[in-house]
Amino acid sequence: MWKYVKKVLIGKPLKTNNTGSQSLNIFKALALLSSDALSSVAYGTEMITTALLAGGAAALWLQLPIAGLVLILLVAIALSYVMIIRAYPSGGGAYAVASQNWGHWIGLVAGGSLLVDYMLTVAVSAASATDAISSAIPEIHNFSLLISIAIVILLMLMNLRGLRESANFLMVPVYFFVAAMIVMLLIGFVRLGLGH
Repeated sequence: MWKYVKKVLIGKPLKTNNTGSQSLNIFKALALLSSDALSSVAYGTEMITTALLAGGAAALWLQLPIAGLVLILLVAIALSYVMIIRAYPSGGGAYAVASQNWGHWIGLVAGGSLLVDYMLTVAVSAASATDAISSAIPEIHNFSLLISIAIVILLMLMNLRGLRESANFLMVPVYFFVAAMIVMLLIGFVRLGLGH
């Protein structure tokens, strides 16, 4: 029974020689690597605005400088990804890169901080997604906790299959989000140009 449930939830076991290096094409890699930054973009603006509103409406002018700093941070992260990919073409996580360049203890700090970051990102993203869903469909607000738990379990099952399968799953929502953001910006610029 357990083997059947496991096979339904996470699929057939991968061959041992297929689990090590899972190369991704650029579209899958972008969907996988950018999902953390995109999830921050999705709810970060709302949280910044909420925090600034606590300081009064006059504090809202700080949104543009903060957005500029976030953009600089995203560019720095993208450039560091490019440098790491060039230096470690066969793969190099935070632990491996930090250990080889700065020593074992710094590698442990980098690896541990990423583990904490991933857990917090999942928790905040699940809570944000639940808030968005329950604000769109107010009737399910009482089930917010169950929805958050279901999202966390879905992410866990998705990641148990490895990078390639996670990237396949993430491609649709990530590229849909990017397209929606581009359309929203274009509509905003057109309306601004027309004086609305």
